Order: sequence, then structure tokens, then C-alpha cells
Amino acid sequence: MNAVGIDVSKGKSTVAILRSHTDVVAPPFDVPHTVPGMKRLVEKIRSVGSDSVVFMEHTGRYYEPVAQTLCQYGIPVVAFNPLLLKGYGSNSLRNVKTDRADAKKIARYGLDYWQELRQYSPMDTTRYELKTLNRQFQLASKNKVAFTNNLTALLDASYPNIRSHFTSPARKDGSQKWVDFVITFWHVDCVRSVSLNAFTERYHKWCKRHGYNFSAEKAAEIHREARNMIALVPKSDTTKLMVQQAAEQLLSISRMVENLRMEMNRLASQLPEYHVVMGMFGVGESIGPQLMAEIGDIRRFTGKQSLVAFAGIDPMPNQSGTKNVRSNKSSKRGSPYLRKTLFTLMQMLLQLAPADDPVYQFLDRKRAEGKPYHVYMNAGGNKFLRRYYGKIRDYLASLDPTPPIDSWVSDEPAVTSSVPIDKN
Repeated sequence: MNAVGIDVSKGKSTVAILRSHTDVVAPPFDVPHTVPGMKRLVEKIRSVGSDSVVFMEHTGRYYEPVAQTLCQYGIPVVAFNPLLLKGYGSNSLRNVKTDRADAKKIARYGLDYWQELRQYSPMDTTRYELKTLNRQFQLASKNKVAFTNNLTALLDASYPNIRSHFTSPARKDGSQKWVDFVITFWHVDCVRSVSLNAFTERYHKWCKRHGYNFSAEKAAEIHREARNMIALVPKSDTTKLMVQQAAEQLLSISRMVENLRMEMNRLASQLPEYHVVMGMFGVGESIGPQLMAEIGDIRRFTGKQSLVAFAGIDPMPNQSGTKNVRSNKSSKRGSPYLRKTLFTLMQMLLQLAPADDPVYQFLDRKRAEGKPYHVYMNAGGNKFLRRYYGKIRDYLASLDPTPPIDSWVSDEPAVTSSVPIDKN
């Protein structure tokens, strides 16, 4: 077997081809991530023999164009976790760190461990788009929290405690009642400088214009408390500009979050396991697509332990001689996005407290045993993932009882790609 080691970086890759640790088929060379570059790489790999396998590190997004292009032409690809390579071959006092040395190191690692590694299979278009959308959703949600905190801090100076008067959840278009309110009534003097009847009439027109429910009692409550508030900044054009701009930013990012949430749910509904995932307690139109986006195709995991390890919530054993630590930290070497989603799901289960749900029963039992908060939350996430794996695996197996057979070298013709290959 020819081991093709590829050290991937942004915009280019360094490639080395070895037949053994000492037999160098092709010395390291650079390949740009362009159509001509991929063309030369495919031709080079095919020229050294049909028994070539490509090995590369699973690093961010940089490796995916190379891996998918090679897979489209029927060249076997293995993408593995960089942590597996970190301690490999460190039997020298010299620490050489170059792209050429790393490419040869990756090829040597592939020669030694290729039987234990799994062949790379590119995500289908729906799963790839869903995962990309989820990353954008997580970033937008993080920015939404930041913009919310910023607006709250400004209102503490111009209109303290106004947010506590409104408990309505965000609409599907991302708008929120308290944010729309402070755009119009951006300072406490906008309310208390007029009479109760005048404010009630203005508040009524505002509710009608924005489509919110009107309550005279709510208007009286807001006006009454506004008269006792202390504003730290004056009612000026500068204050108005800061508050209204911050509120507009929050509304904009809120619309983005809701649009991404709806699009994720639409894409997730096209996956075969959608209704099974949505049928699990606590999983809704927001949590479900996030789980499917980060977990992906359940068939790529060899077992439930692999899925738990992928999430990074598996406890790491710590035993040496007479030392045997019973309570260990989680590895946290998997997907942080999946861990965040699981943590949110566990919080929801604690709030709903479904007595007949096995995951909540397990979570509540660990809590009753006096386990620390993060310990029983991670334990609950572990329990949920194991049930998730079993349910989805059994359902997908019922749809296709014959498991796919992976082969290192395919005799079938290569799949047509957008990268032209000169066969002459």
C-alpha cells in the first residue's frame, strides 16, 4: 500500500508518498487548493498505483475540499483526529516542525495504523449545510446575548428596570416587546413627563401599531413605576442615539437567529431520523436540529461509547498502582457545540421534571445522591446520547438492514467531479 500523507493548511497542502518507513515513492511537494492543483494531485496519486490511501488530519474546514475531491474520484481517504498524531514518532531529541516533515509523519502513521482507522465518507449536502448553519446559529446566538447585555446596560442608565415589565417571548420574526418598547420610549422621562391618560393612549396606539396585546393595567403600572425611577443620564439626543442604535442591533441579530433556526428545522426535516429525534422528550424545533447537525450520521460511530467520546463527556480513567480515582473529569476533547446543546437539554429536563422520562429519572437520582451540579449534568448528557444512539441506529437499520461495506480500493468507476482530469 502507498501511504499518501497530506499536511493541510489554508490554501495549500504538502504531500508525501511512502511505501514503507524508508521507501519514499514521492518526496514532499506542495499542492495549491485550486482546480489545477487538485488535478495534478489526483494524477500523481493515480500514477504511483491503484493501492494508494490518503491520510490527513481532521483540522477545521481546510481539509474538506481536498478530502471531498479525492473521494469523488474514488481515492480512499482517511481523516483522523490530530491528537492521535501528537505523540506519534516522538523518539528523537530533535523537534522538527515543518510541513514537509509533518506530511511524512502523517504517511508513516497511516502505514502503522491504517487497519485501525476508518475511511472518510463526505457528508451529504443536507447534513453539511445543516452543520454549517448550526455554527452560524451558535455565533449569532452568542452575539445576541452580547447585544442584549449591552442594551440592558444602557437602559440601566436611561430607563432602569423597564425589561421586568415584559415577559413575552420572542416572535418568529425575532422581534421582542421590550426591545420595541424602548425604541419608542427610550428614556424614563418619555413616560413620566406626560399624564397617565396621555401615556395610556400613546401606549395603546403603540401596541396596535406593533401588533401587541394592550392592557390598561400594564400602562398604569409602567407609568406609576416610571415616576419613581432615577435616571443616570439626561434625556438628550446622545442618549436617544445610543439606546435606539443598540435596540436596532439587537432586533437585527434576533431576526437572524430566528431565520437560522427555521432554516435548520427545514433542513433537518429532510433527514430520515428527524421524526425519531423529535419524538424524544425535551427535543424541540431548536434542540433537535442542533443535535442532528453536530452528531451527523449515527452510522459513522462504531458504538455508543464512540458517540459519548465524540461529545467529550466521557470520564477519563485515572489509575496507577494503588491509586484509583473514582471521580474523574470529562475529557472535553469532542465537540463543544454538542456539549452546549446537551447542557441546554439537561436544563430543560430539570425545569419540566417529566416523571416518566428515563433520562430525567437518572438525572434526578444522581442529583439526589449529592453529586455536584456539573457531574450529574454531564452524566445526564451521557445517558441521553446512549439512548439517542440506540434509537437512531435501530431505526436506520430498519430502513436499510444491509450495512454499507467499506472498501479501501473500489473497482467501480470514479464519481464525476467538477474538477477536470486529463485522461490522456
